Formats: sequence, C-alpha cells, structure tokens
Amino acid sequence: MPGGLLLWGPPGTGKTTLARLIAQRSAAQFIALSAVMAGVKDIRAAVESARAARAGSNARTVLFLDEVHRFNKAQQDTFLPFVEDGTLTFIGATTENPSFELVNALLSRARVYVLRTLSVEHIVALMRSALADRERGLGAQELCAPSEALEIIAHAADGDARRALNMLELAAGLTEASVAAHTLSVAVAQEIASGGGRRRFDKGGEQFYDQISALHKAVRGTDPDAALYWLCRMLDGGCDPLYIARRAVRMAVEDIGLADPRAFAMALDAWDAYDRLGSPEGELALATLVVYLACAPKSNAVYVAMAEATQDVETFGTLDVPLRLRNAPTGLMKGLGYGRNYRYAHDEPDAFASGERYLPDGLPDRRYYRPVPRGLEIKIAEALARLRSKPARGPA
Repeated sequence: MPGGLLLWGPPGTGKTTLARLIAQRSAAQFIALSAVMAGVKDIRAAVESARAARAGSNARTVLFLDEVHRFNKAQQDTFLPFVEDGTLTFIGATTENPSFELVNALLSRARVYVLRTLSVEHIVALMRSALADRERGLGAQELCAPSEALEIIAHAADGDARRALNMLELAAGLTEASVAAHTLSVAVAQEIASGGGRRRFDKGGEQFYDQISALHKAVRGTDPDAALYWLCRMLDGGCDPLYIARRAVRMAVEDIGLADPRAFAMALDAWDAYDRLGSPEGELALATLVVYLACAPKSNAVYVAMAEATQDVETFGTLDVPLRLRNAPTGLMKGLGYGRNYRYAHDEPDAFASGERYLPDGLPDRRYYRPVPRGLEIKIAEALARLRSKPARGPA
C-alpha cells in the first residue's frame, strides 16, 4: 500500500470509492472523515483508533480525508507526524488544485493522482451495472432501460457518476410498470435530465480559472467561435456576467490596445449595457463584445511597454525630474531654474519639440512603446517615425 495519496478530480469520478478499495485490498482499517465537518479532535480520535488497531491485530489504518483542501495549514499539520511515522496511511480527495490548497510538507509525502471526468460511455456502463445489481443496485426492480434513455441521463450527468446514479434512481421511481417489466422511457429520462443536468462550474476554483483562461486565450488568438463557446460555457455554469465584463475590459487593453482603441470603449459599453439590461438581454451585449474582441487586430505593445517602464522604475530608483520639466508657480521656484528652457510643444512645428528629452537625466534613452504592424498602430508607428526623423532643435 502506498505511503500517501492525493486524489484530485471533479466530483463523481470515484475518489472515495478508490480509497475504500485500496483499504479493502490492503486489509486495512478504513476511517473516512470530511474536512468540511471534521476538526483536530477527529484527527486525534483517528490516531488513537489506528494505534489500537496496530496494537490489537497489527492492522494498518487508512485515513481518508475528503475535501482535504478545506483544512487550513494548522489542521493539515496536525496529522503529518502520524503519516511520517506510519501510524496512518493518508489518502486525501480534493476537487481543487493541490498546488494552491495544500501545504508543501503534505504534498511532499503524498503522490498526486489526477482523476479525469468520466465519459458518457463509462457512465452508461456504470448505470447498466447498477441496473443489473440485485443487492446494491436497482436489479431487484427489473428495470429495462434502452440505450437512448441511459445516454440522455449520462449526458446530463456531465461526467459525474454520482449524479448519474441519483438521476437513474429518480427515473426508476417515476417509471410505470408494464406487463413484463418496468421500462425506462425516453420521455422520463428527458424529464429527469432537464432538472438534474447542469454543466460543472465551481465559481472560484480550478475550473473557473481554467475557463476564463481559455476565453482570454481564444480572444487573443483571434478565434471568435472558441471565444463565444467559452463565454456560453461560463454563463451556463452560473458565472457572474459582470465578472466576464470586467475581464473583457482587461482583454481589450492588454491584447488589443491601440491597434483598435474602439475595443476599450466597446468593452466599457458592454459592461454598462449588461448592468442596465440584466439577463438575458445583457448577455447578447457580452457576446457581441467577445466576438468583436476576438476579431479585432491584436497588439500588446502598451502592455509590454508598461512592464519595461515599471522595471526601469524599480531599477533606477527615484530619479529627479529635470528642472526644465518642472512647473514654476512661485518666484522662488523660477529663481531656482524651474521650467527654464522648457520648449512648449504647441509653439513648435507639428506641435513637436524635436530633440527635446522628457526622461530623467539619469535614465538612458528608452523606446518602451513599439507599435505593432497591425490596425491603428500602423498609422501610429508611421506618425512617430516621421516626427522622430525631424532634425533636433535646441531652445529658441
């Protein structure tokens, strides 16, 4: 039996069942706790039970902790010594990314196994097993279930075996008896599926961030179809549309920028439209926005420029503003040279003071903003190049 396991996967993929099977095959005592309800007192009781089992029959103990990510650092640290000395064999189950939710000491002592969402075929096979099992399943009811009806339930379960079995049990209860046997009709399956099926979305967990990441990357990759799909997935799962609107503003400024400045304004307008209209009318505004953002020319030039400028701020520290760039509202300040030799750009040809320098004197020349050859930034680049090619002029 392994020293410690972490089973990471979505609900209904068999984490608890696997833990029980491991304990059974290892002839070990099985103690199951839920981190939602359990505390340090329960861990200590499990330790005492494990010590008693070892002293009495030299049996090992598997401590299964469901939703282990709900334990805080102090609670996780409580049972670490007993995992280390072999008193407990720890198996944890979590729907959240262990990298973010579990302490390093626990991660280093447990092997992580990722459980994937069950396919429709797997869930149908599981339901058929339940229908055939007379002792623990629905076999005693002699329920006849055509493949079409089972597939409807399996699709509605969305990869969750527990949900599928619950819906199957409800369907069995609604099925009327025929002459020879109960027959699960397609109509009953559709009725159960309409009330029990909903796509998985955890509003703040791993799937939440995976899906918003996919939406952002589809927009960045100029794929309006994928962007629209991920938008609908998030809305279907119950994501707050205003959160998507806020993130879309980020997409507009980070990935489109000045290649199409209308994207920024449109993102704010769509946000405002949803706030005014609500659902479902406002969702069309978000869909329009997402498609527009995906189709717009892309530029991260401002995003990159800001990162480089921020790095220089950190590297060079607090450099003084050159005297010529400072305002001089008082006589004392004028006497100290504030504003002396400043060139007012509007008095220069093309409103451009060629040769003037606006960076601090202690900072090397920089070109943070480098327009990309797409969208409006083509024109911006041409304008900057034309102005910068002018001969340098000094103060008048």
